[in-house]
Amino acid sequence: MSKPFKIQSKYRPAGDQPTAIESLVRGLEAGLSHQTLLGVTGSGKTFTMANVVETLQRPTIVLAPNKTLAAQLYGEFKSFFPDNAIEYFVSYYDYYQPEAYVPSSDTFIEKDASINDHIEQMRLSATKALLERRDALIVVSVSAIYGLGDPEQYMKMRLHFNRGELIDQRSFLRRLAELQYTRNDADFRRGTYRVRGDVIDIFPADAEDEGVRVELFDDEIDSIRLFDPLTGEVRGQVPRMTIYPKSHYVTPRDTILGAIEAIKQELADRLEYLRKHERLVEAQRLEQRTLYDIEMMLELGYCNGIENYSRYLSGRAPGQAPPTFFDYLPDDALLFIDESHVSVPQVGGMYRGDRSRKETLVEYGFRLPSALDNRPMTFEEWESIVPQTVFVSATPGPYEQEHAGQVVEQVVRPTGLVDPEIEVRPATTQVDDLLSEIRLRLEVGERVLVTTLTKRMAEDLTEYLDEHGVRVRYLHSDIDTVERVEIIRDLRLGKFDVLVGINLLREGLDIPEVSLVAILDADKEGFLRAERSLIQTIGRAARNAHGKAILYGDRVTDSMRRAIDETERRRAKQIEHNERHGITPRTVTKSVADIMEGAQAPGRKGGRRRTEQLVAEAPGEYTREALSRMDAPQLTKEIGKLEDRMFEAAQNLEFERAAQLRDQLQTLKARLLELG
Repeated sequence: MSKPFKIQSKYRPAGDQPTAIESLVRGLEAGLSHQTLLGVTGSGKTFTMANVVETLQRPTIVLAPNKTLAAQLYGEFKSFFPDNAIEYFVSYYDYYQPEAYVPSSDTFIEKDASINDHIEQMRLSATKALLERRDALIVVSVSAIYGLGDPEQYMKMRLHFNRGELIDQRSFLRRLAELQYTRNDADFRRGTYRVRGDVIDIFPADAEDEGVRVELFDDEIDSIRLFDPLTGEVRGQVPRMTIYPKSHYVTPRDTILGAIEAIKQELADRLEYLRKHERLVEAQRLEQRTLYDIEMMLELGYCNGIENYSRYLSGRAPGQAPPTFFDYLPDDALLFIDESHVSVPQVGGMYRGDRSRKETLVEYGFRLPSALDNRPMTFEEWESIVPQTVFVSATPGPYEQEHAGQVVEQVVRPTGLVDPEIEVRPATTQVDDLLSEIRLRLEVGERVLVTTLTKRMAEDLTEYLDEHGVRVRYLHSDIDTVERVEIIRDLRLGKFDVLVGINLLREGLDIPEVSLVAILDADKEGFLRAERSLIQTIGRAARNAHGKAILYGDRVTDSMRRAIDETERRRAKQIEHNERHGITPRTVTKSVADIMEGAQAPGRKGGRRRTEQLVAEAPGEYTREALSRMDAPQLTKEIGKLEDRMFEAAQNLEFERAAQLRDQLQTLKARLLELG
């Protein structure tokens, strides 16, 4: 089933890429546990990673700091390796409110979550790929350090069957039920099965658009066919099949029964402690909640919040790290940590917040003490389990600098683009000077990014520029992902020219049209004016041949000096490379449609039919004439259709498409209001 990793691209390694690839491969083959790829913006770090994977032919994990960047990386690797198992493993919650208790107001907040069914399918597909294939490359977020079902139990629960095998249909269906599959003869969807005489149709939980049809002749499996669940079209026959559980938390019955006995014993001990200390309310609460969970587990094999009993289900010792995604990795796996200066501190910060919340729940009788072991790994536990690692960043942090066996530089861009020129100007006249610089850029159709230190400054500056005829928008922390992508798209399309924000270091802001980055109050030392932040912000102008950065400050701080020196060093190296090879820098040309490249519905090859159908069905902009011909019932019906498409686009990670549909929805709703 596995195929060799093979890149399919019209590009070949260029600039610093060949040297970087060779050095990283040599370091990995020599057994270096940590290396750093210091790659500047636009140098093709993802392509370098892909070439290392192709050379070594090892299962690979790429860790990204958030879902959106993970989706972009997923799309890029999918385009490089279309015939391999490129998968996506991020948190499957669209919305997640963990259970919590606030003693001061005696408020219990029930767990509330909205699970993205499509992402859940991709998580199952990712672990299946790791267990079955050598050519698996999984893009993950920091959610990979959180508890997951034990891989040994998960493997034990798989259902294997072969053509020609003798089975008892009733026993076969019972095994499907143990995998948490439900029978549904009317609504055939992921994680269900249906029975029609001697034909059993199964929709595997890890599949996107492919069902399995098991045809029996008496007690013998006569054929195993793969088919399209929507059309019923048969895609082929296979001699054998493996069905994986519907959830990572599926556990064999005997393990459940053993766990229940251990839970009862812990409950008895905890109740004795609480009653001894006259905490009768907590004792009653804990007994009621735990006995209800036990009853659910006995009847159904699982309960809501079963992960809180993961210590007993996985057989781990008290205080031991829970099973996580990293436990599914083969011994020779390879780990790339993208934007490591952000991702590594994130891994380190997850444990403490989770621990504090759970200790309160245990203290007040909402959970047994064993629930404390349902947690993310500590940083030390994560360090002990990670495979050979390559940190990837333009500005490696202290951890990477301390642990890297070697640092491989990739500062020469194949495009020939040079890091922006840097000027330091006085902060006392920064606003007026900025306005004149903006006007110069607007005359030649280029865009500007401005970063401020405070929200108030950003709002005031936006208002000031607007009053002086500048088309400007303000990007702040309350804006969600969909609207963020819409703002970036509008900036690229020229619907406005200047984007103001506090922290412009997040994903999606490598915009070729931006030729000027202005950093106000650059001399105020702190996180947003530290060396790494300044280098990252300056790099936002590195995709434009006329790139320039202006640092406004009344003095040059140590951070500014280091950032300027490092940028100048990179400029000199790129200019020397360009002169040696006769390269003329040209601004990156990237279609606006590519701004969220790869963030469309992730899935396997051939599994995009529904997404393409969605795009094909979606209407264009509604003209005034078309709206005038619609009555209220027609508008209501059209609004319902658009809402369905918008939610589906968002679920498929097509954030830009969802934003377009939302705009059209607002137009229709405004017209409906006009009609009363």
